[in-house]
Amino acid sequence: MEWDVIGLWILAYLTGSISSAVIVCRIMQLPDPREFGSHNPGATNVLRLGGKKAALFTLLGDMLKAIIPILIGYALDLHNRNLGWVGFMAFIGHLYPLYFNFKGGKGMATYFGALVALSPLLLGFCVVTWAVTAFFSRYSSLASLLSSFAVAAFGFYMDHRYFFPLFAMFLILTWRHRQNIKNLWQGTERKITDKKG
Repeated sequence: MEWDVIGLWILAYLTGSISSAVIVCRIMQLPDPREFGSHNPGATNVLRLGGKKAALFTLLGDMLKAIIPILIGYALDLHNRNLGWVGFMAFIGHLYPLYFNFKGGKGMATYFGALVALSPLLLGFCVVTWAVTAFFSRYSSLASLLSSFAVAAFGFYMDHRYFFPLFAMFLILTWRHRQNIKNLWQGTERKITDKKG
């Protein structure tokens, strides 16, 4: 294993550990997203707490955490397989952030960011699947799970260069959403349109 690859994986994890939700909420003088709403430091919870502008900044910040390290990987001419794992490490940083006691968000926005830099084709497939599911169901968690599964399945047949890191992210997303899955089954899951509380 080359040192530049290992170094970039570490950088991606450290970048992923930056909590956009917490930073945006502090700057905009909003409640700490880890203590209100769904208690998840992610764009959907920030949307409930502070509206569309705050959620957009959070979304973009979480996406950039994966995009920037992957772009550095392109500049270093890393192999595609290594680039996929760079995105994975940024994703892990978001879930288990070094700077926030290893308690992070669900990871979907950072997953989107990885797709932006890795494969526009898979990104488009993911966004369409997420948007359609969210529009009809109003459940962000369901949209996240279905779109990540669809990307892993689609990627296996159409763009297998990143299949293993994407499939690993899907499995972890499913684990991180286990309470949401239980809530969906019981009919108690919070919808995107639900306000703070």
